[in-house]
Amino acid sequence: MGDLRIRAVEVDEHDAAGELVVDVYRSLGDVVDEFYEPVLRDIVGRVETGEVLVAELDEEVVGCVTVSFGSTALSEVEDPDAATIRMLGVSSVARGRGIGEALVRHCIEHARERGCKRVRLDTRTSMKSAQRLYKRLGFRRDPEHDWSPADGISLLAYVLDL
Repeated sequence: MGDLRIRAVEVDEHDAAGELVVDVYRSLGDVVDEFYEPVLRDIVGRVETGEVLVAELDEEVVGCVTVSFGSTALSEVEDPDAATIRMLGVSSVARGRGIGEALVRHCIEHARERGCKRVRLDTRTSMKSAQRLYKRLGFRRDPEHDWSPADGISLLAYVLDL
């Protein structure tokens, strides 16, 4: 696969990381609306309340994920004992190489190190490959926390007990 490194996003990468996530959501053919695109781009805002990690493959940033710990502005469920994974994206040129899985595994390990009891995330119904990944890593569906932030967008909740 080459040299994969997962690390914190650097300040000079904020714009590029935000655009990567927007491009990923667009490439999946999913609804990306005027409200959510600025949220996806807002790496600076996410760094204030969580951690933004990038996957670097052969010195090129090809993936990005945000993780927060406890109840924060990034949490979609009020759960002080959980880490929350948000806005995972891997560039189309790097998909199918285990980068998304490496990012999620990194978040899970980080949550364990921080003493979290659970890891939570939501995924759009259209993101079938992501759903397969989460199930393979031990996440279970949490339909009690499914929700819809806007017309035409349904989110499926998943949780992993640590």
